[in-house]
Amino acid sequence: MRFADFHAGQVIEAGPYLASEDEIVRFAEAFDPQWFHTDRAAAERGRFQGLIASGWHTCAIAMRLAALAALADSENFASPGASYVKWPQPVRPGDRLRLVATVIETGRSRTQATLGRVRWRWQLFNQHDAEVLDTEVTSLFHLPPLPRAPMAATASAPNPNPSSQEQPRP
Repeated sequence: MRFADFHAGQVIEAGPYLASEDEIVRFAEAFDPQWFHTDRAAAERGRFQGLIASGWHTCAIAMRLAALAALADSENFASPGASYVKWPQPVRPGDRLRLVATVIETGRSRTQATLGRVRWRWQLFNQHDAEVLDTEVTSLFHLPPLPRAPMAATASAPNPNPSSQEQPRP
């Protein structure tokens, strides 16, 4: 999608994405090596009674779905961050995740005319419609410069209505 295609209230859906046990463990071993993400036997005895995905893995899945559904071939180049990130329910092996992205606002920067921004809420839901991620992110877009406004008439330009010109005093 292009920046001009985004508008407040717009809902973009993507997915499903299958969260496999192998991927959950590999991500956790590389980036979040806690036992409830990496050790199936120990996780089964833990609070969640089984492996759960890292919250950061869940965010990465949402990023992938948003990139494929809305950001591919766009002017998007970065993000300054997220306002919040919540993981209301864990992601488990075999979950089928879908993204619901709702555009909150779009706009062009007042100070940098070639900078556009989209503020949107990303929610991931599993196959049972349980919310597993809720975050609000901002995406930045490189935009072409705005067209220049025509120059205003200057004081040295001739007056198109000569009868209104002030007459010299005697």
